[in-house]
Amino acid sequence: MSEKRYYENPLNTRYASREMQENFGDEKRIRLWRKLWIALAESEMELGLPITQEQVDELKAHAEDIDFDRAERYERQVRHDVMAHVKAYGDVCPKAAGVIHLGATSCFVDCNSEIIIMKDGLDIILKKLVNVMDKLKAFALRYKDVPTLGFTHLQPAQLTTVGKRAALWLQDLLLDYENLTALIDSVRLRGVKGTTGTQASFMDLFDGDVEKVKELERRVVNKLGYEKVYPVTGQTYPRKFDYNVLCVLSQIAQSAYKFSGDIRLLQSMKEVEEPFETSQIGSSAMAYKRNPMRSERMGSLARYMLSLPINSAVTASTQCFERTLDDSANRRIVNAQAFLTVDAILNLYMNIAQNLVVYEKVIAKHIAAELPFMATENIIMECVKAGGDRQKLHEKIRVLSQEAGRAVKEEGKENDLLERIASDEMFVAVHKKLDEIVDAKKFIGRAPEQTEEFIAEAIEPILRRHAALLGAEGDVKI
Repeated sequence: MSEKRYYENPLNTRYASREMQENFGDEKRIRLWRKLWIALAESEMELGLPITQEQVDELKAHAEDIDFDRAERYERQVRHDVMAHVKAYGDVCPKAAGVIHLGATSCFVDCNSEIIIMKDGLDIILKKLVNVMDKLKAFALRYKDVPTLGFTHLQPAQLTTVGKRAALWLQDLLLDYENLTALIDSVRLRGVKGTTGTQASFMDLFDGDVEKVKELERRVVNKLGYEKVYPVTGQTYPRKFDYNVLCVLSQIAQSAYKFSGDIRLLQSMKEVEEPFETSQIGSSAMAYKRNPMRSERMGSLARYMLSLPINSAVTASTQCFERTLDDSANRRIVNAQAFLTVDAILNLYMNIAQNLVVYEKVIAKHIAAELPFMATENIIMECVKAGGDRQKLHEKIRVLSQEAGRAVKEEGKENDLLERIASDEMFVAVHKKLDEIVDAKKFIGRAPEQTEEFIAEAIEPILRRHAALLGAEGDVKI
């Protein structure tokens, strides 16, 4: 009989990277708790509390000696995760057991470690975001001169270029990058604040010595690699920080959603395709299909991410006074899953952006079907320059355009407007110029130059700043 399989989060089993999973894993979290306990005990010793170097050394020697089974047994007894790990740590550090967590509240380890984990998660997101930007940059420059139909209201509009459209996707990511880096720069720890944020327990430990209490916080925070702390807190750091984080992650998901939707539409038109592997199956029934599964998955994950910030908004809004515990179970789920989701989205984005396939002949065919209509004003102007009557020319080309349009829509024929113009004596002045007039590259404005300038001025400085992060590949697990 096969082993029973219970529900597992698909973000872990199918989508998110091992790197992000480890970042939010219990192994890292408890290592951080112990690092915080060591920093606290060592700083308290340095500032004169009766803690010995031998006790601090024992804590350091067993920092990695984590018995999760033992801690789980303790938690079933005491119904408190932090105290369960205090006891488990004390079991392997008998000399130091009495000074672990001295003067602290559970949120000393829980909140400070959560901020560090999220900061590290933001760094992972930053690395992947700039790699997506790098891959889109290369695509945009490669296709900056290739004309394509623009679309407004999902209807054919004035021409742009394939590369310029990619620049729009890239600009969305630029805005996300600016918000992400601003958020990273604003990260601060909860610090060493005590049970309700008043530092009363530490004032007792240091016999009312305010400067030592303030110095304790500075030392602990510095030992963790940080400088900034929230100047005042209740029991927890402000839960608005979680909301800010999820909003930035949501914005990245929004940009990816827009990109994925565009690719799905372009693939439907057979102009641009996401990568499709030789053994990949598009449909269980229709063997010929090449479904945009990566883009669809990206949109699916992005939709989930877009729903998460409201959860954090409610949590931040309902923290009564100095704190309530109804945030705890919720945040264990929503914070980690937000990061895992965006991590998975960016893995897909990297993979697609690096391997997009462009079918230039299909694009040219679609342009040819629409450009004659767009060129009518240019044709009229050329004929007027040769002495024609603008109003008569306008009326005639209107009639010819409607006839050509009717043939396309009602009879399924190709657009023959140019042939109609070429056989009408009223337009004899342009008969030999029609190919020149309808050259697609004359209808793209400054799209190539805009793309080059945008990348040189806005994107390249970012990529140079983060050159050490570049070179990552988007791994699609399944």
